[in-house]
Amino acid sequence: MRMTGTGIGQGVATGPVARMPEPLATPADVPSTLGVEAEKTRTLESLGRVARALEERGAKAGGTARDVLEAQAMMAEDPTLADSIDDLLGQGKTAERAVSEAFAAFRDQLAAMGGYLGERAADLDDVAQRVIADLLGVPAPGVPERDEPFVLVARDLAPADTALLDLDKVLALVTSDGGPTSHTAILAREKSIVAVVGVLDALSLTDGETVVVDAAVGAVVSEPTEEEVTAARTRIAERAALVDAPATPGALADGTAIPLLANLGSSKAAKAAADGGAEGVGLFRTEFLFLDAGGSAPTIDEQRAHYIELLEAFPGKKVVVRLLDAGADKPLEFLNDAHEENPALGLRGLRALRVSEDILREQLTALAEADKVTSADLWVMAPMVSTVEETTYFVTLAKELGLKTVGVMVEVPSIALLADKVMAEADFASIGTNDLTQYTLAADRLLGSVAAFQDPWHPAVLRLVGEVGAAGARAGKPVGICGEAAADPLLAVVLVGLGATTLSMSPSALADVRASLSRYTLDEARRFADIALAASGAAEARAAVTAAVASRKEN
Repeated sequence: MRMTGTGIGQGVATGPVARMPEPLATPADVPSTLGVEAEKTRTLESLGRVARALEERGAKAGGTARDVLEAQAMMAEDPTLADSIDDLLGQGKTAERAVSEAFAAFRDQLAAMGGYLGERAADLDDVAQRVIADLLGVPAPGVPERDEPFVLVARDLAPADTALLDLDKVLALVTSDGGPTSHTAILAREKSIVAVVGVLDALSLTDGETVVVDAAVGAVVSEPTEEEVTAARTRIAERAALVDAPATPGALADGTAIPLLANLGSSKAAKAAADGGAEGVGLFRTEFLFLDAGGSAPTIDEQRAHYIELLEAFPGKKVVVRLLDAGADKPLEFLNDAHEENPALGLRGLRALRVSEDILREQLTALAEADKVTSADLWVMAPMVSTVEETTYFVTLAKELGLKTVGVMVEVPSIALLADKVMAEADFASIGTNDLTQYTLAADRLLGSVAAFQDPWHPAVLRLVGEVGAAGARAGKPVGICGEAAADPLLAVVLVGLGATTLSMSPSALADVRASLSRYTLDEARRFADIALAASGAAEARAAVTAAVASRKEN
C-alpha cells in the first residue's frame, strides 16, 4: 500500500513501525475535593515545573529547537491562559480539568486563525499534556523506547520530543497531521531526519510492520517488496556517500557557477550551515526574533546583536535577510493583531510594516549598523511585495537608512508579471516558491485537503519563475530561489534553466542538490525547463523531465 504526504528533505529510510502512544484521556469534569486555593497552588507549581523542564530541554538541544522549546515554556506561563485557568478553578474544577479546558479553548482559537499560528495549536496540546501528566504524577506521553531502530509514526510530534530524538534509533518520522511549516517539519529539516508529514492514512500503520519512507517523493510504502527495500537501502548508501563527500561550490557540469545558500531561521544555526557547505545565506527569516519578543518589538540593540552573530558566521559571503514577515496569520500585538477572515490575503509582510513604519525603520537601522561592523555581504529584502510602487518605496527607504543591496521577494503573481519594472528598481529578486505556488493555484499551503495543488512543478508556477529569470537576465541582476522548490534536486536544475542564479534551501538538502547540478550543463537545464513548461500540469511536468533525464542516461 502506498500513502502520500509532504516529504521533508530528499532522504529515504526503511524499517519497522513504532507508534507514538495515544495522548492522556481528557480529565473528568468532577468537582474538586481540595478547594480552590489548593488547586491554584498545584496548578501554579505544575506550570512552573513544566516550563523549566522545557527550557532545560531547549538548552540541551540548541539551535532552532531551543527557540521552539523556549516559546513552549512561555505558553505554559502565559498570563492569559493563567487567568482562564484561575476562572475555571474558581468554578470548583480540578487543576487537571481547568488546565485541559483552558488550553483547549486557546488551541481552538489558534487553529481557527490558520497559517503560522494554526500550526502552533499542536504545540499547545503538548504543553497541556505535560502539565496534566505532571499533576497526575504520571509520565507524559512521548517517543516510545525500542532496542532496535524504528520508523516513528504519530498523529503529530511535539517539539519537545522532536528536539531530543535519538537519531541512532529513529530512522524516519511519519505523521498524519502537520504541514511543511509545522514544528515537526522545521525540526526534521534542521536535524536532517527523513520525514513525510500530512499522511492521511498514517495511523492505519501498525506496530512492527515494515515500511519504506521516501521523502523525495512524499511517499510511505507499507508491506514493501524485497526489491523496494533493496532499492531503498541502495539509495541510503548513496546519500550517505554524498553527505560525507567534501563540500564544493555549487556548479553545473559545464562549470557554470550556481551558489548554494542556506535558509535559516536563527542566528544560532548559522555556523553549522557554514560548516555544512553553505556558500552563504539565501534566506534568513527574522520572525522568531519578533515572535519571542512578547508585547513589544525587540530594540535596535537587541536586533543588532542577532544580526552581527549571523553575519560573523559568513565573512565575505552573501547573506540575504528577509524583513519581518508577519501580519494576520502571525499576529503580533505591537504590529497587527486584528482578526482577518482570510489572513493569507490580508495585512502581512511589507503591507503590515508600512502601517507601522517605525518597526520597519528600526529593523533596517539595526541591519545597517550590523553591516558596518562585519565583513559579510549583506543583502536585505522585503516580503509580500505585490506592486512596483511598493518596490520603489522599500528600496528607497532601505538605501536612505544605509543599506547597499536591496531587493524584494517574488511571492505573488502580480510582481512576477511586472518583473521587468521591478528589476529596474530593485538590486535583486528572490522567489519564494511556497507562497508563489499558493497564490498562483489558489491553494492554502497549510491545508491538507488541497495539498495536491501545492506543487511548484506546475507549469503556471514555472512560467512565472521564468518571467522573473528573464527579467533579471535582461537587467543584469541576480534572481534567487529561496522556497522549498530549490531543495528538490531535479527541480533545482529546471529552476536554473528558467534563469535562477542562486538556490537557497535547508542545509540538509545541499549535498543532494549539489550532486544533481553537477550532472547537467546549462543547455540541458534550459531544455528541461522548456519540457516542463510545455506540460499541462505538475505531475506531467515532473514525469516529462524525469523521462528526459532517463533518455539522456540511456544515450
